Amino acid sequence: MKVAIIGGTGKMGWWFANFLKKQGKEVLVIGRNEQKLREAKEQLGVETSDDLAAVKGADAVVISVTIDNFESVVKELKPHVQPGQIVLDVTSVKAAPVAAMHRHLASASVLGTHPLFGPGAKDLTNKNFVLTPTNDKETELADRVKKFLEKSGAKVAIMTPEEHDEMMSVVLGLSHFVGLVAAETLANFGKLKPMADIGGGSYKLLLTLAESVVSEDAEFYASLQMNMTGATKIEEMFRKNALLWADIVKNKNQAEFARKMTALKNTLEKADPNFRKAYENMYKIMD
Repeated sequence: MKVAIIGGTGKMGWWFANFLKKQGKEVLVIGRNEQKLREAKEQLGVETSDDLAAVKGADAVVISVTIDNFESVVKELKPHVQPGQIVLDVTSVKAAPVAAMHRHLASASVLGTHPLFGPGAKDLTNKNFVLTPTNDKETELADRVKKFLEKSGAKVAIMTPEEHDEMMSVVLGLSHFVGLVAAETLANFGKLKPMADIGGGSYKLLLTLAESVVSEDAEFYASLQMNMTGATKIEEMFRKNALLWADIVKNKNQAEFARKMTALKNTLEKADPNFRKAYENMYKIMD
């Protein structure tokens, strides 16, 4: 089987090119940067091209480009896709990219996918992967892709593009937002070095989240936040809750603080049977 990866010289595209090559697939990397294409050919041992027309010889196409450029790439790809050819995307949002593929690649067999890990992953073991079929044909393809991914150890979930995007507004949107706000708060407070020297587990976990988010690609994170349709609603909810808790502390309302914390404990414990192990798990993560 031959797989063409559009944007294969980017970090995630490179990861999938390497992964698929190890799986015994014939890989074609398509990109625009000549130097990176040469590096891919030399380091990965794959075929390369700077021409989208090269996808005609592939059994499947993986689109690994930024969300902002996605539809323009799909439009360019349209005249080169063959009827029934498999086309997958790996963007972090799903409703808009899937709709774009439906508009421009109607003759292809398309499927929205989202690998919930970064290019630093060693392999797919215990990594989360979401597939978002929208009809029977795509569901059949999703079942095949799911079996392939699970053989490599991935945990695969299937849901609609809309369900995916709603969840990602929290899973990615809120977690990144909290990391950025925490990072700026810590930076504004200063004294980062002495706090790191004396900080306990909770602080170290917060600092790790803040630093890990800020260390990533700023343009990518900005694009992700702006294209995540539910992010604004969730972040506004977070802002209101932060103000509420801050007012409780400011007013020294100890009873209300304890009441709300106990209510949250009960809610989270119902949702997670292992809730009581959270404190212990925090130290396992830090270790």
